Amino acid sequence: MRLKLNPITRRRLSQFAENRRGLWSLSLFLTLFALTLLAELIANDRPLLVRYDGAFYVPVLVDYPETAFGGDFPTDADYRDPYLQERIDDKGWALWPVIRFSFGTINHDLPVPAPAPPSAENWLGTDDQGRDVLARLIYGLRVSILFGLLLTAVSSLVGVVAGAVQGYFGGRVDLLFQRFLEIWGSLPQLFILIIVTSVLVPGFWTLLGILLLFSWTALVGVVRAEFLRGRNFDYVRAARALGVGDVAIMFRHVLPNAMVATFTYTPFILSSSIVALTALDFLGLGLPPGSASIGDLLRQGKENLQAPWLGITGFVVLAGLLTLLVFVGEAVRDAFDPRRSRT
Repeated sequence: MRLKLNPITRRRLSQFAENRRGLWSLSLFLTLFALTLLAELIANDRPLLVRYDGAFYVPVLVDYPETAFGGDFPTDADYRDPYLQERIDDKGWALWPVIRFSFGTINHDLPVPAPAPPSAENWLGTDDQGRDVLARLIYGLRVSILFGLLLTAVSSLVGVVAGAVQGYFGGRVDLLFQRFLEIWGSLPQLFILIIVTSVLVPGFWTLLGILLLFSWTALVGVVRAEFLRGRNFDYVRAARALGVGDVAIMFRHVLPNAMVATFTYTPFILSSSIVALTALDFLGLGLPPGSASIGDLLRQGKENLQAPWLGITGFVVLAGLLTLLVFVGEAVRDAFDPRRSRT
């Protein structure tokens, strides 16, 4: 069954595709995101599949005791232990991921003190605790992108609703909302984050809720302007005269026009969300210690200037990711720009 698109949507998709830089950036970003979602299959300190004594095991999904592979203890198997590897090789084989390290795996066999430079075993070197940089980078990218997508989606939803109410009703509602936004926007965000993170245990959802308190205001002004302009259109007045409720008019008739500006700003909000998490991790106010993150990698690069691969890797990855999102945002902006319509 073919999906039928209206002429406006087809035109916007065509204009987006004509921007080759934005199209390639979107493709690269989606590919990178898909790879990070498969992080456990790419970088892990457990084999993907083990055949031992005629039976198959899936350590990447299931915890097995050491005794299942001829070991001596009923504890969870350490597949990097040479003793256990020898037992598996004697009666079978193990299929390992491309990178034999997880984000928290410490390489105890480094030839030099940590942080170790790039080598055949650690392609991007290790950090100051002996953990593989590439593995931590893959897991950290997944956390950053998922955090940015969730924060962008929730803050956009809240911002659109707030801007719609403010712009549609206007008058005293608009005045009170504007004064509230002025006061809320003048609050010292960094100090509030420091206070909250010192009281609450930092975590993924805690940071998401804290940053949501300030990020939802990004779209309020844009949506408010669209609703102030659209509430006096003839079709809105006609719907109101026919007895259509305010909620139906707001979200069925006016909101589709306001969503153009919302979609245009979304990639830029996503990039700012990723930067916010990175900055908090860099300052030590973000995810719990030991978590994989780009900000932690940049902080280690600052603290270990004798290991330039740490700072260079973090900078290149973060700059590349933000560049892709900016290019996608520019392509979306051009696609929704009516002045670029083809005749």
